[in-house]
Amino acid sequence: MTRPWCPTTLHRRRQPELPPAHPRLRPVQSTVQNLTAPATTPATKPVAVLVPIKAFDLAKNRLSGTLEPFDRQRLARELAARVVSAAHPLPVYVVCEDDEVAAWAHAHGAGVIRSPGGGLNAAVEHGVSILATEGYPFVCVAHGDLPDARDLSAVAGTEGATFVPDRHGDGTNVACVPAGVGFRFAYGPGSFSRHV
Repeated sequence: MTRPWCPTTLHRRRQPELPPAHPRLRPVQSTVQNLTAPATTPATKPVAVLVPIKAFDLAKNRLSGTLEPFDRQRLARELAARVVSAAHPLPVYVVCEDDEVAAWAHAHGAGVIRSPGGGLNAAVEHGVSILATEGYPFVCVAHGDLPDARDLSAVAGTEGATFVPDRHGDGTNVACVPAGVGFRFAYGPGSFSRHV
């Protein structure tokens, strides 16, 4: 049995019980031309993984007192690679504004959705909307800087909405939502309580 990818508690809305394979987890009640397909797309499109990634040279600024800019960029790339890898075999798309991140995503087998700007919430909502028009009924949003991402398919294949908090129970590390319902994301401090 594959262990869940994240040691935190899994929270779901509109899903009264968990699949038996995951007993450690507890439930709680742009336009298409901006889309570049990933290297592989399944015949049926049950779920896609969307990874928002900011420009690598702007990433991990909170570590500026500890790490040099080059090391912060390298760390951001390594964390993003772990998240993209944890999403496979699901189709993976990166939503970004930066050309370097877009090239990196292509090199890692991910599709690219260009963000219209306006911050993280706008980028994610745009990406989910694009993936809905591409026929994905569910989108699993996983942040590109998760330090211990493993097997996102463990949380991606469920009905309803699924949310995974950060280790403090404050932020939202992963959000799997129905794609065509116009879910409003509310990232930032305290986002987990706003999402559930």
